Order: sequence, then structure tokens, then C-alpha cells
Amino acid sequence: MNQSTKTNEMKLIIVSGLSGSGKTIALHTLEDAGYFCVDNLPITLLPSFIDTMLEAKPATYDFVAVAIDARSGVDDINYFDKIIKQAREQTDFVEILFLTSDIKKLITRFSETRRKHPLSRQGIPLIEAIKLEQSLLRNIYSKADLVIDTSKFNVHQLRQMIIKRLIPNNSSELAIMVQSFGFKHGLPTDTDFVFDVRCLPNPHWESHLKDLNGRDAPIIEYLESFPEVISMFDSIFSFLTTWIPCFEKENRSYMTISLGCTGGQHRSVFLADKLALSLKNKKYNSTVRHRELL
Repeated sequence: MNQSTKTNEMKLIIVSGLSGSGKTIALHTLEDAGYFCVDNLPITLLPSFIDTMLEAKPATYDFVAVAIDARSGVDDINYFDKIIKQAREQTDFVEILFLTSDIKKLITRFSETRRKHPLSRQGIPLIEAIKLEQSLLRNIYSKADLVIDTSKFNVHQLRQMIIKRLIPNNSSELAIMVQSFGFKHGLPTDTDFVFDVRCLPNPHWESHLKDLNGRDAPIIEYLESFPEVISMFDSIFSFLTTWIPCFEKENRSYMTISLGCTGGQHRSVFLADKLALSLKNKKYNSTVRHRELL
């Protein structure tokens, strides 16, 4: 087959990421949604694999997911840029999902499951194997269309996130995730824009509001009473609605917008809900996630 000729509109999702971050769960979730899934495909076999899928009976393999990770080896991984370029010449719809997690969480997961890290077979300590894997996959991470940090997800939450971000998006429409977070729990790594709203009045210091969150009516009423809160929202919304169309023109599939306050309970939650709803009212495909409310 002439690999520069696109013969079918097959959608291909490449699932990659750190061992223990949830790649198997992601692959199983996609399989349950009707994707034809292959785990641990050597990178250099991807072009011929795509050819095989495209040559099959039409509509048999419209949705395909392939897991590629550090088990391919450093030599194959070095060909990643070339292979992905070739894949995108074969079919229009190629997306890269990268799953990551913080090192402490990965160590805990390996301890709980008693599984060996795939790179620790030669006596390398677990923490060194994880760092080596991070280094090997750095280029794939940098090329990912969507990065999901699974540090705070359990199995069910990760499945829900995969469904929310990937399954409904069978078109070229930009899928926007608006998430709230707390700076004291760390910056999100899976984001395109971060807005710091810690300068706004904090309901935490009001005794009757402290134990509520930004989705509760008393918090909403409190925050909406401050002109600076409304002004902050208007500025963020204006910025995003000005520049989102530019990202759409670049054929982006995913965008993550994060709003952070101190604890991720009040101000950022309120503004994230308001922003997601306002974007939806503008006909954008937006969803919301509250990281610290999980």
C-alpha cells in the first residue's frame, strides 16, 4: 500500500505513559467502548499495523487503540517522531494519550500490587526504574494530545475520566476540561492554562462558610457579592473565548483549563463551574472536574 494515501477515516488512539499510571485500565475502557485494542505493540510495527487495519473490511476497525510504552526499548522509542509522522500520513485521526502519576503514588501502587516494574528486572531499584522510564518516555509525553495525571484517581474515577475525555469525542470538536484545584496540594501537570484566583475573597475565613464548597448556594451568593470576583471571571472568560478559536484552527482535540485557589474547595470550584457552564452556553464542548472534591 502507498502509505502516503489515506484510504479510511480510522480513528487511532495511542495510549502511552508510566508503568502503574493506568494504561491497562485506559485500554480496557476503550475496548469496552468498542475500540479494537492492542497492548504493547513495538513502535516500529505501527505503520504496518495501521495498513492491516485499513485493508480490513470497511468499518471493521473504525476505532483502534494501541498501547506503546518503555517496553519497546530505547532504540524503538528513538524512532517515535518518524513513526508518528508516518502514521498521520496513513490516517487523519491519530491521537496520543499519555498517563502519568507522581513517583510516590507509583511506588505505593507497585507495593500494593507486588508487581515488578518492567525496567527493574536487572536489579535496578524501583525508584530508579521509574525515573529511567520517565526519561525514556519524555519525547512521547511532549507530543501527547492529552495528558492525564492519575495520582488522585482510583480505578473507577480513571475509567470515568477516560470516558468523559475520549469516548464522546469522535469528531474534530475541541473537548475542553475545566478543573479546579488547590495550590497547597500541588500544581496540576495535565493542563494547558492555569489561572490563580487566590487574590479573591476567601470564604474559608467565614466560620459559617468554611465547611461548605463552591457548589453550595451560600458560597455562590457570597462570592457573587464581590465585584472583583465577577471581574476576574469576565477577564478569564474573555481571554479564553478570544483564543480558543485559534487553538481550534490548529486542529487541537483537547484543552484543559485549571483554576486554582489555596485549598481547591471554594473560589476555584465556584469559578470552574461558572466557566464550564458559560463555555457550554457558547456551544463549546466543555466539562468540569473538581480535583480536590474527588
